[in-house]
Amino acid sequence: MAVNLKGRNFLALKDFTPEEIKYLIDLAADVKDKKKKGIPVNHYQDKNIALVFEKTSTRTRCSFEVAAHDMGMGVTYLDPLGSQIGKKESIADTARVLGRMYDGIEYRGYGQEIVEELAKYAGVPVWNGLTNEFHPTQMLADLLTIQEHLGRIKGVKLTYMGDARYNMGNSLMVVCSKMGMHFTACTSKDYFPDAGLVELCNGYAKESGGSVTLTEDVQSGTKDADVIYTDVWVSMGEPDEVWAERINKLSPYQVNKKVMDNAADSAIFMHCLPAFHDLKTQIGKEVYEKFGKDGLEVTDEVFESGKSVVFDEAENRMHTIKAVMMATLGEV
Repeated sequence: MAVNLKGRNFLALKDFTPEEIKYLIDLAADVKDKKKKGIPVNHYQDKNIALVFEKTSTRTRCSFEVAAHDMGMGVTYLDPLGSQIGKKESIADTARVLGRMYDGIEYRGYGQEIVEELAKYAGVPVWNGLTNEFHPTQMLADLLTIQEHLGRIKGVKLTYMGDARYNMGNSLMVVCSKMGMHFTACTSKDYFPDAGLVELCNGYAKESGGSVTLTEDVQSGTKDADVIYTDVWVSMGEPDEVWAERINKLSPYQVNKKVMDNAADSAIFMHCLPAFHDLKTQIGKEVYEKFGKDGLEVTDEVFESGKSVVFDEAENRMHTIKAVMMATLGEV
């Protein structure tokens, strides 16, 4: 049966079937191939989109803007100071205003309930560029990258190391369990994902042939993994006080050469970026001065190694976001 996503919102991959997710990956691979060959996909000149960013981002903004420009769309970027959403104007009112002017709306910010309310009232497709709970556009980029480097998605063993309670841990668990992959959260028990979401994903895994594992043991959690994945230990907007706690509890789960050597010979390293792997950032220097660590969630040795595919992953944000916009706006 043909997949038709026209008019759909893209809020969380819980809302999509494995077939629909695979369709988006295949569409992204096709538009990526066309871009590399110089074949234009630009028949969206009559479309305009709004990018609402309550949290700033390099990759998400650039991916949406370049994808939209490639397709011939107009783009309006609203930064944290450029919108009154939830401050002087309700989310519902903002959605109804933007929905009258734009063909699609991207939101990147805080609670999942915000993007869901935007979608309820906008009347046009709404795309989740990141909330506290989910990061679905990143997941599509990750799957495309895995497919490119490993030649498959189903059956892949992916281990996520770090704080698995929020958007990245949640989203990886959802997409892996949906797509017949074997997901492991390897971290301190304090940072395991929500039990209710784990139960939901166990249900997905039962249908797809995948699995969900939670472990505190690095040796067993990373053994023969095809993908080792991590993210920053402290998210944007969190107070400085949490740094000491996270570094103390998550240091055993740093991705280093020993971890990669324990994974499969063909294993790849993934990270949604930005990463604290050296002292070339202001925060990296501050962490070194306070805690004496020249790398946090991943060592520079691994980040710069041949197993690291993080920049392929970053590029694929653009191609997969283009696929999401094409599919939900129609005229693919």
